[in-house]
Amino acid sequence: MDRSLRNVLVVSLGFLLLFTAYGGLQSLQSSLYSEEGLGVAVLSTLYGAMLLSSMFLPPLLIRTLGCKWTIVASMSCYVTFSLGNFYASWYTLVPTSVLLGLGAAPLWSAQGTYLTTVGNAYAEKAGQAGRDVVSRYFGIFFLVFQSSGVWGNLISSLVFGQTPTQGPVSEEQLESCGARDCLMATAPGNSTQRPTQQLIYTLLGIYTGSGVLAVLLVALLLDPLGEPQQRSEGRTPSVCSTLLSTFRLLRDRRLRLLVLLPMYSGFEQAFLAGDYTRSYVTCALGIHFVGYVMICFSATNALCSELYGKVSQYTGRIPLYAFGAVTQLSCSVALLLWRPSPDQLAVFFVFSGLWGMADAVWQTQNNALYGVLFDKNKEAAFANYRLWEALGFVVAFGYSTFLCVSVKLYVLLGVLGMAMLAYGTVELMEARRLAGPLAAEASGPAEGGETQTKM
Repeated sequence: MDRSLRNVLVVSLGFLLLFTAYGGLQSLQSSLYSEEGLGVAVLSTLYGAMLLSSMFLPPLLIRTLGCKWTIVASMSCYVTFSLGNFYASWYTLVPTSVLLGLGAAPLWSAQGTYLTTVGNAYAEKAGQAGRDVVSRYFGIFFLVFQSSGVWGNLISSLVFGQTPTQGPVSEEQLESCGARDCLMATAPGNSTQRPTQQLIYTLLGIYTGSGVLAVLLVALLLDPLGEPQQRSEGRTPSVCSTLLSTFRLLRDRRLRLLVLLPMYSGFEQAFLAGDYTRSYVTCALGIHFVGYVMICFSATNALCSELYGKVSQYTGRIPLYAFGAVTQLSCSVALLLWRPSPDQLAVFFVFSGLWGMADAVWQTQNNALYGVLFDKNKEAAFANYRLWEALGFVVAFGYSTFLCVSVKLYVLLGVLGMAMLAYGTVELMEARRLAGPLAAEASGPAEGGETQTKM
């Protein structure tokens, strides 16, 4: 096996183990800790810390520790969040969610930088197009990574399914489910009983062990990239320069337009994790069905991630973005109109599957797009990506306790429309930029021939 592919698989398996734990916990926060809005507040705090971390930490940590050890240190922050859930309260979950948020931005920036660097190095050695190899590597990564949702949610459903937790659902309760849910996060959403504390401890023990394995796998098996380019060239940027590199890249007009893509990614993931799981699934079916429904999302997301990585080599990224936008637009409109009922069990899975197909576009193509367009400033580019995605999460979880689900869906539709317009503008700018040198090359021989004739 080629060494670059081996490193991609090590990173992918490390993230699989880590997010098997975190993904399962995130899906359950709004349902498991609904009292006083603790679950949603924890998620909002988490992504608020990630927002602050994205501004400064990724370039500094990657420069100081390198990509490998930044990933290891950041993964350790995720493990503390699992430990904090053993005694769930404002005093344990909020501090550990802050720590996780601080580690999240460096983790994802290091992952994006590592895969882009490895992909470009292999492309240069094999004589292939860099963007094709990078897109393929991100496809492999997200195929493995997104399957973490399958295992994490399967574990939670099997553990919580040992004891029935759902009483009969009344018609009055169903009237407040779905888009009509305006009870907010502090109100009891349904008749679902809380799982026993013993089952919760069992689940947390499994999740914590998975996170520890992830840290050990990356620490022992992942190859470091070597010295950063600036050091090898004898230029060591100052700490201040490193910290400001994230914001300095915003001078690029393309990045200013593209910030809406990761921001929308944060909005739509927050809706699925915080609102769909609570106001649709838990409200109508019960908390033990959350895991099964999210398995469908994760499975389609993982398969489509690999598929899109290969298809993009032949279609380009524009058709994939169009497909993702149309799919999520259709789902949002349908969710506004649908009245969830236990009698329509299959529909819950159809929506999560379609949402996964669309989300796979944002995850694979957004990362590849940032890696290709900002190849010379990868650390700052991926730090910006996580900064704006975190902002989307913070805003979405922040208004979660104040807005009806129907209003949140309208917000999703508005942000999606603006993001697609901005993305189309960037593609147009890139097409014109690339057409310039081609036109100059085509006109060059013609002008030379004309001069020779005159002489």
